[in-house]
Amino acid sequence: MQPHHLELLAPARTFDIGIEAINHGADAVYIGGPSFGARSTADNSVQDISKLVQYAHRFHSRIFVTLNTILRDDELEGARKLAWQMYDAGVDALIIQDMGLLEIDMPPIQLHASTQTDIRTPEKAKFLQDAGLSQIVLARELTLPQISAIRDVIDTERTVIEFFVHGALCVAYSGQCFISHAHTGRSANRGDCSQACRLPYEVKDAQGRIVAHDKHVLSMKDNNQSENLRDLVDAGIRSFKIEGRYKDMAYVKNITAHYRKLFDEVLSERPELAASSHGRTTFNFEPDPNQNFNREFTDYFVQGRKEDIGAFDTPKNPGQPIGWVSKVTAEHVEITTDDPAIELHNGDGLCYYDLQKDLVGLQINRAEAAKAKGVWRLYPKDPMDGFKDLRQGVQVNRNRDMSWVRTLDKKSAERRMGVWMQLAEKDKGLQLTLTDETGHTGSAQMAIAWQEPKDLAQAEEKLKTALTKLGDTLFEPLDVQVVLPRPWFVPPSQLNALRRDAVQALEAARSAGLHRLPRAVPVEPPVAYPEDTLTYLANVFNQKARDFYAKHGVKVIDAAYESQEELGEVSLMITKHCVRFSLSLCPKQAKGVTGVQGTVKAEPMQLINGKEKLTLRFDCKPCEMHVVGKIKKSVLNAVPESPVQFYKSRPVVGLH
Repeated sequence: MQPHHLELLAPARTFDIGIEAINHGADAVYIGGPSFGARSTADNSVQDISKLVQYAHRFHSRIFVTLNTILRDDELEGARKLAWQMYDAGVDALIIQDMGLLEIDMPPIQLHASTQTDIRTPEKAKFLQDAGLSQIVLARELTLPQISAIRDVIDTERTVIEFFVHGALCVAYSGQCFISHAHTGRSANRGDCSQACRLPYEVKDAQGRIVAHDKHVLSMKDNNQSENLRDLVDAGIRSFKIEGRYKDMAYVKNITAHYRKLFDEVLSERPELAASSHGRTTFNFEPDPNQNFNREFTDYFVQGRKEDIGAFDTPKNPGQPIGWVSKVTAEHVEITTDDPAIELHNGDGLCYYDLQKDLVGLQINRAEAAKAKGVWRLYPKDPMDGFKDLRQGVQVNRNRDMSWVRTLDKKSAERRMGVWMQLAEKDKGLQLTLTDETGHTGSAQMAIAWQEPKDLAQAEEKLKTALTKLGDTLFEPLDVQVVLPRPWFVPPSQLNALRRDAVQALEAARSAGLHRLPRAVPVEPPVAYPEDTLTYLANVFNQKARDFYAKHGVKVIDAAYESQEELGEVSLMITKHCVRFSLSLCPKQAKGVTGVQGTVKAEPMQLINGKEKLTLRFDCKPCEMHVVGKIKKSVLNAVPESPVQFYKSRPVVGLH
């Protein structure tokens, strides 16, 4: 019985970061190509993608390229050409959002459904499987029972279920946020989000009363599913995705290493599971997610709705508590640490909350240990009189540890594959055979005359020692067998050449043993889409995408929001996060509370940031919140990128 493979899927902004993701244990890496990658400043050349593919494939790790923006009609040809370039570069799969790509001449490359396709239901998941998508990433908002329900309708031999386990959280269902386009003309579905969700807002109730002031009520904490991995495996997840194509090298190294160690523990417990790539990774640091930028952590909705999922005070990194202010002078601040073992360094980043609960940063220029243990005298980079409310007793956090940064700047991991080595006589010389842990074999022969060693007793041990010197190859020796009928002396230069040729043969065998992922064949005749009407929420931005849905039985198909046909107030964001719930103003929370029951109603609220005003409407049955607004005149007055109009007048349902 074949084991179920678990895939640790890491992000890469650049080729160099992609290499380190592989080195730190990623089974697969997703990266943007030269365009259409839904991250406007994370593009990479075809040449770099090709080099990354070659490196990853040595470990049988995979490279997935994001082609997940919605496309204008005039961009489809460029996307088609890019897809073929990626295929020729050896890329294993393309991650897509736009269904128009399924209606053009694409290469026989595997296609994966982007998070932007908004997969929340078993019906949607099964449809995408039957339409030809081989891997589908589910909405981050799903609970374990909802994930299991999707697993139950999916053919897991055909389709891999993927889930985000770490990183920044979009507050909206992915693909269902249009605030950025409405306010700035920059489309999140085209990789250029203005991140309105991270802004501070004043929240007013239906009577105009302020219920929250200057709070980041749409800003979520960061996702961290470290405690839920076994439950997610049991629910059917097989690809575990780390968010972060904008993140730096240290983040990718640390978070990939963190989950590699956790998954290796799971694999050691569960013999029916296996990693989807090869090699063991060792680290010269202890991974710690708290060391990277984060807004504190949440496991979001996986274990059900919780009250503490928001980062309402600040969208910045609050860091970890290290101590408190014991003295303030005109030149320096004195810190007493919570643990005397804590060391501070020049260049560390500290922060604290002022009286208004704003996070104030304090970068250390020079750190001096005082005579008293655990007390540090810190000279900030900026003048002391600029630090608001910095006073004795204030708690201090550290959000950048320069010692940690320097550790991650250096080589921090090594990935190797174990091999069994056997040296034997063959014909008129010697044969060295290498067999790796997955059964691949490489051999090399050398015609060489027998020479008697000077030290017969040590001859075999010297050969073994010399053979194990695999240096900077991908391999490390598990065992060496010298199967010779008589003692041999082999000159070092010839033994090195034999070992080098055997390694090359093993690499060639491994390369030949890696097969391209198959492109899924769509079910024929085309299966029906779960709905027969699509609004702007379906993100249909070109005629080929419209043709796709029409082929699958959809009768009415509205154009994407970016076509600027929706001029009135509409839902600019749909989210599972509920401001009412987070502010303890939810009718369900009040249920059964004496004196409160029946007085709390899910009336609309208003979000205000400067001149921007948005309405919050609450749909309590599915427990969702809609952020409602309309497109700005300034956006409408700008020349639209590509007007899309599928109908001169909207057809009557059932007659089209």
